[in-house]
Amino acid sequence: MSDSLIIIPTYNEKENIKSIIVAIFALQKDFDILVVDDNSPDGTADIVKDLMHKFPDRLFIIERSGKLGLGTAYITGFKYAIDRGYGFIFEMDADFSHNPKDLAHLYNACAKAGNDMAIGSRYSSGVNVVNWPMGRVLLSYFASIYVQIVTGMPIKDSTAGFVCYRRKVLETIDLDKIKFVGYAFQIEMKFTSWKFGFKIVEVPIIFTNRALGESKMSTKILSEAVFGIIKMKLRSFFKSYKG
Repeated sequence: MSDSLIIIPTYNEKENIKSIIVAIFALQKDFDILVVDDNSPDGTADIVKDLMHKFPDRLFIIERSGKLGLGTAYITGFKYAIDRGYGFIFEMDADFSHNPKDLAHLYNACAKAGNDMAIGSRYSSGVNVVNWPMGRVLLSYFASIYVQIVTGMPIKDSTAGFVCYRRKVLETIDLDKIKFVGYAFQIEMKFTSWKFGFKIVEVPIIFTNRALGESKMSTKILSEAVFGIIKMKLRSFFKSYKG
């Protein structure tokens, strides 16, 4: 068993899932992988289950009943990781927008440099995004600035979905009280970790837009992020952040 678990939520990722799993298992550092699949109609779960015969005790899957949201997929994965004693827990997309080789940098930032959370950041050293339409680049970049202004967090890429947590961060946060299910979930997790006083670092990465499959972005997800952040900030005034 590795000390690290990578959680990969999936919905219709049959074009990518095998390649991303094989790429992670080819790395020098050993990582275990948990796929949380939301009943993908394209057979993503079947591909993972076939691969589990090749990678016993390293590859796992949780199959859920339907499309229940990114946030709840990660919460499910976090609880699984805590129950099984993993020391470092990662969030990662299935579509190669996050380079598997960067996993080692995030791991080292926590395991060796002593940080509690390492964020694979698109904006900590300029704008490092490849193959996104300019409109989406600007939307994402200014959304992060908006979040910084509203919350006061000194994090330049608050919506990043490529993250390493030390186990104690996820044990400290009451995961059942995380409100958001879409991309705002990423902001809420970082905000809550920051409010608890955990040591957070941004590790520069190059984010590459998916080549295969479809994006899960929607107006509902965007609206949750824009309006929900204000509510989250207001709620924080009445909440105790003591580990």
